[in-house]
Amino acid sequence: MLLQKLHTIKLIVTLFCVTIFFSCQDNFQKVQQIGVLENAPVGEADTINLKYTDSSRLVANLLSSKMLDYSNRSFGYSEFPEGIELILYDKDNNKSKVFADYAIYYNDTGLIDLRGNVIIATHSFDTLLTPQMYYDQKREWLFTNQSFRLRTSSSDINGRIFDADRELKLKEMLELSGEVEVDN
Repeated sequence: MLLQKLHTIKLIVTLFCVTIFFSCQDNFQKVQQIGVLENAPVGEADTINLKYTDSSRLVANLLSSKMLDYSNRSFGYSEFPEGIELILYDKDNNKSKVFADYAIYYNDTGLIDLRGNVIIATHSFDTLLTPQMYYDQKREWLFTNQSFRLRTSSSDINGRIFDADRELKLKEMLELSGEVEVDN
């Protein structure tokens, strides 16, 4: 009788342990989120000076006074609420600069959304001014459907839609007005 009671207790304990073991879930992501507010960044950085290289050659230098990292979101991004200065270097080490009051970099797409007093100044002294500009890093392509002003050595053009390579050499512009110098 005592042996049967011990065997029953052992069976109940074993069933209880097996039930608990198989009912556990993988909650690692939930555990990581403990203490992290839903709308808070996972990281903050002050006084950023990031240098991007390719085959030991400096390609770009990003400067900003503040960065907020939201890479913990399902569509992760980095926000630069106090603006950026981006210096781009071409293969001949010529510098072009991009300034914006605010920027967002989307991790998955490589797209940068530049907003507020966006200025792009190329090494050949062409200057583009617009309230918003997108930069596709993968294609090295700039585009906007906002109003813009493009100043070059031979023209001062205003327009509404702009697409160009990062050096502003290949470009498409729509809804234009302004002055253009024409050779006869």
